[in-house]
Amino acid sequence: MEKLFKTASFTRSTLVKIMEKRSNEELLKIPENYNNSIFWNIAHLLVTQQLICYKLSGLKIKIDESMVSKYGKGSIATEDTDVADIQYVKNHILDLSQEIEHDYDKGLFKDFNPYMTSTGIELRSIEDAISFGAFHDGIHLGVILSLMKIV
Repeated sequence: MEKLFKTASFTRSTLVKIMEKRSNEELLKIPENYNNSIFWNIAHLLVTQQLICYKLSGLKIKIDESMVSKYGKGSIATEDTDVADIQYVKNHILDLSQEIEHDYDKGLFKDFNPYMTSTGIELRSIEDAISFGAFHDGIHLGVILSLMKIV
């Protein structure tokens, strides 16, 4: 698990650096033939990690509930995003990922409701969720890097 947590921390640190180097306009730009923005992908990762780790474990998520409808699975990206959301994600994308590691080490994740992801991967434990989170982060980091080339 330690390697997965280090991978998550590296990816999340990379996302923070991307957010710091890009203007809000660049972060929110949805290029032609794309469905989302750099920012939507980053916010989506924050939301997804909270849902698959905390919610599937029967625990309260540690982000504002409004973020789920804006950036969760099935949401639609918009260039008209509140600047406060950008700051919120920038402030929490790394620390909440690290908090999962601390909560895992404390044994907080006792129960888990199995879940089939849209990629066809079944999550049956918190370890599965953390592992899937690293995979999911990688997919979206690839999309983000692609978007950065055209924004």
